[in-house]
Amino acid sequence: MNIMTMAAFAAKGEQPEILFWVGCAGSFDDRYKSVTLAICKILDKVGMSFAVLGTEESCTGDPARRAGNDFLFQMQAMSNIEVLNGYGIKKIVTACPHCFNTIKNEYPILGGNYEVIHHSELLQELLNQGKINLQGGGEFKGKKITYHDSCYLGRANNIYDAPREVLEALDISLVEMKRSKSKGLCCGAGGGQMFKEPEKGNKDINVERTEEAIETGATTIATACPFCMTMMSDGVKNKEKEASIAVMDLAELVAKFM
Repeated sequence: MNIMTMAAFAAKGEQPEILFWVGCAGSFDDRYKSVTLAICKILDKVGMSFAVLGTEESCTGDPARRAGNDFLFQMQAMSNIEVLNGYGIKKIVTACPHCFNTIKNEYPILGGNYEVIHHSELLQELLNQGKINLQGGGEFKGKKITYHDSCYLGRANNIYDAPREVLEALDISLVEMKRSKSKGLCCGAGGGQMFKEPEKGNKDINVERTEEAIETGATTIATACPFCMTMMSDGVKNKEKEASIAVMDLAELVAKFM
């Protein structure tokens, strides 16, 4: 694949169809890099023109704001908005609900107005357009998969159907946890908690959530957020279920089929 940067597009006087906002986890986390590659593979396969910012991309500022440092958030946001507006970006796709929520809902007040969609919505769109065909389900056909709702995708932005429609297109058996959709339980990483140890208590939230996933009998926990993937993976390790339960992103499931 030839993944071009916005700078390369600009040098040719061209504009891609979408900007793929990779995010910190997609760039630096070894596990989540495979999700980044899966999304690029899908976009390349369907012939969609896309670009990344590369080294010009910085953190959206979400962790800083959630941790209470609004000054740092505004510095990071303004820097990103300057780059995005400089390239005349109109449409952004990202795999991270935190990046999605911040750019979509918090950048406009600072002058950053873009059409922002989460990769689950893009996958749903490509399915509806017939550009992706998942009939038959491949190796996932008939397997039990449960989906964990990301707080910033679900309750914050009311996106519940898109990821489920993508999973159901794989001809899998989608089994819901006892707390799902608007009543879904947080993985424990939101609000800046990802970067610190949890407060003292009887049980870590991610362990509680993983137990709910295990109760469904699913062999795969599907996620659509890098934070959720990390927390659920740690939960599976805590329960010593790595050999029997996989934690995978929607994009990885689709790319593996393709």
